[in-house]
Amino acid sequence: MFRMILSFFGGIFTTLTMSIGIVALTIGAVFWMYGRDLPSHESLASYTPPTISRIYSGQGRLIDEFAQERRLFAPANTIPDLIKQAFISAEDKNFYEHDGYDLRGIGAAAVDAVRSGGKDVRGASTITQQVMKNFLLSGDRRAERKIKEIILAARLEETLDKEKILELYLNEIFLGQNSYGVAAASQTYFNKTLSELAPHEAAMLASLPKAPSDFHPVRRKDRLLSRRNFVLREMKENGYITEAVYLQERDMPLRSVQNGDFESFKEDLPPRDYFTDEIRRQLSENFGEGEFFTGGLTVRATIDNEMQPIAADALQRQLEQFDRGIGVWRGTGVTLPSEALVDDETWRAALSDLRVPRDIMLETQWFPAVVLEVAGQGARLGIESIENEEGGNWVPKEDMNWARKRDTNGKLGARGELVTVGDVVLVRRMVNDNDGSFIHWTLRQVPEVQGGFVAMDVNTGRVIAMQGGFSYQASVFNRATQAKRQPGSSFKPFVFAAALDSGYSPATIVVDAPIEINTPQGVWRPQNSSNRYYGPTPLRTGIEQSRNLMTIRLAQEVGMNVVGDYAERFGVYENLSPVLANALGSQETTLYQMVAAYAMFANGGERVEPTLVDRVQDRYGRTVYKHDKRVCDDCKLLTLAAGVAPRVISNRERVMDAVTAYQLTSMMTGVVERGTARKSVNLSVPTAGKTGTTNDSKDVWFVGFTSNIVAGCYIGYDQPRSMGRSASGGGMCGPVFQRFMSKAVKKYGGGEFRVPEGCEFINIDRFTGARLSSDARGDNVVSECFREGEFINFGITFDGGFAMGADLPLVEGIGGKTAKEVTTSTGKKAIVGPKAGFGTLSSGGLY
Repeated sequence: MFRMILSFFGGIFTTLTMSIGIVALTIGAVFWMYGRDLPSHESLASYTPPTISRIYSGQGRLIDEFAQERRLFAPANTIPDLIKQAFISAEDKNFYEHDGYDLRGIGAAAVDAVRSGGKDVRGASTITQQVMKNFLLSGDRRAERKIKEIILAARLEETLDKEKILELYLNEIFLGQNSYGVAAASQTYFNKTLSELAPHEAAMLASLPKAPSDFHPVRRKDRLLSRRNFVLREMKENGYITEAVYLQERDMPLRSVQNGDFESFKEDLPPRDYFTDEIRRQLSENFGEGEFFTGGLTVRATIDNEMQPIAADALQRQLEQFDRGIGVWRGTGVTLPSEALVDDETWRAALSDLRVPRDIMLETQWFPAVVLEVAGQGARLGIESIENEEGGNWVPKEDMNWARKRDTNGKLGARGELVTVGDVVLVRRMVNDNDGSFIHWTLRQVPEVQGGFVAMDVNTGRVIAMQGGFSYQASVFNRATQAKRQPGSSFKPFVFAAALDSGYSPATIVVDAPIEINTPQGVWRPQNSSNRYYGPTPLRTGIEQSRNLMTIRLAQEVGMNVVGDYAERFGVYENLSPVLANALGSQETTLYQMVAAYAMFANGGERVEPTLVDRVQDRYGRTVYKHDKRVCDDCKLLTLAAGVAPRVISNRERVMDAVTAYQLTSMMTGVVERGTARKSVNLSVPTAGKTGTTNDSKDVWFVGFTSNIVAGCYIGYDQPRSMGRSASGGGMCGPVFQRFMSKAVKKYGGGEFRVPEGCEFINIDRFTGARLSSDARGDNVVSECFREGEFINFGITFDGGFAMGADLPLVEGIGGKTAKEVTTSTGKKAIVGPKAGFGTLSSGGLY
């Protein structure tokens, strides 16, 4: 009997032992099978999560940020214990005890699943397992993924310490509102750093990983509050906070940026503009898009926060002035349906969803608005972000009389009848110039004509301001860097530079007379913009008055290949086609390239590499790009003698002879003092520059400089068409330059242009090029720089080898002046007009 009992229990024991062995073998086989070909967990030891690249101004102000995932990386030792404790309490209270997986948690999850019939299935994943899922595995809920997750979690625990695993988790998790990681989420929800968070705020963040969309702080506020209080209770039970702190924090209201309790961090960021978007474009090309958007780069931009709004205002004023002068109303082209106007809440919601520009600060801020009523006294508006005044916000009838609306048949309607109910418009406050008091609302529109503006340091190429159009939110196309346009007469200085370096002088005489050139398209008969001819004229007067015919003859004498070499050396073109029309700026380039090229005139002929960025650092603070390559050995010294500044050695390439650069600068100073820019540019310091106006005034330019700053403006329609006969570089871009530079001079100063060694000054008559005595005085006298030791043959005349077209009208037929016969450099006779008189205005171009 006893033997039977022993046999029975022995059988049971054997069965159990075999069963356990089989189960163990099965489990082992399963783990062995799924443990093969798993992703390597060792890479996580050196993992660097995608983080935000941030752009700072030259003054250290955050001005923009770019990211695919908005994440601010926080090392484990910078994350407060309170944050770690909140997430451990919410997600894995045994985190510091288990080996990567929690059998008790898995068992509890299995029991809950059985009890609910499969309706309550929770993951029971530890923080380590979640790291594996987020980094190396998918997020599906299959048993296969769970097994792999456990295997990898166990391996990771053997490789990394708990703090490193927690660092990976707290920086990787998605917490809603496009925020990845706790540092970014803290800023997004509370506009605070991690160290500033209270326990109830830390608990709210820890409530989000489970399902951020299900715990929205506004739409699901009650649910999030309940979850937050659960996390606080867990923190108390785990000994992280006291009973008193728990009760106090539990009773705190649920507050967030989204609920309007805190100001958003975005309020401190200016609207994205052309400057930071161009940095994005250039650095994405240099570093790669992936590195720029995920590499956590710190970019120190060259932008001057004080001067950038001035540049935007200067260009916007000119564009709007031109647009209002045309007097055609286009509006925004957007209309809200009548059902969207039923009440205040409805139209505000509809208006907020529209993509209309909200970044315009011309005189006062521009607001989107919708027309709610049109009556005899004007139009009543609903204005975004503005409360309705008693009686409504009105634009008076007289404010709309400046324009007419074009009907569907192409004809202009009655003056002042511009809007109908439902039209979405832009408005701004009209205020008193003296005290800023409100007068009334006024209708505005984004001009159809566009333009660009760039200003940079002449010595370093640092761009201090750039505006690529009227409004970035209206059009992201950057007309300062992307628009290829004909520079017109603003290109002429490069022709004159080639001539000066080829042995010509500012006093060299070139014939200004009619010419004709055979081209594959037929005979080309260029003209001066005045349709007059001025006879033998010195180079100085030729550039001051922007003489087209002189420029073509000069280009022919020097050779277009030589001119092209100069243009390419200065970076205006990569390859200038050697046709004479290009001497007048017919080949397209960008404003950015032209301004950089003029900087080399201003600094005495040394190469300038334009830049929007001073320095780029990686996520670890290492400098990976630095623009300024100059050498400063004195900067390494611990001390310097009193009154001694560090000596900075320039290692820039020379692209032009210093004397040539000064001669050209002096001649372009005459453009501002006496020539085509004299009516619009008048600064308190010496200023040089050149206007440019192309055929039919499709493009107008002015590029100018002082001893410190160079700036340029371009204006034209995006689809080139005439802006009217009155449009000119001096008349439209000159005022933009003047508005900006008058403020820039106050900040950056300016002085006489530096005279290089090797200059010998001789008085000449700027009308005839004749040499004058050293004591000569008068409006016709100019002290001209000549190269020391150079033989100067005053009176020699060049005509480019062109004979005058026999069928062209003489000066008498156009200007009524007496023509005279001269001998050209080829020994032929030619009939030319009289010399140019002082003040003759010609904006140049492709005539």
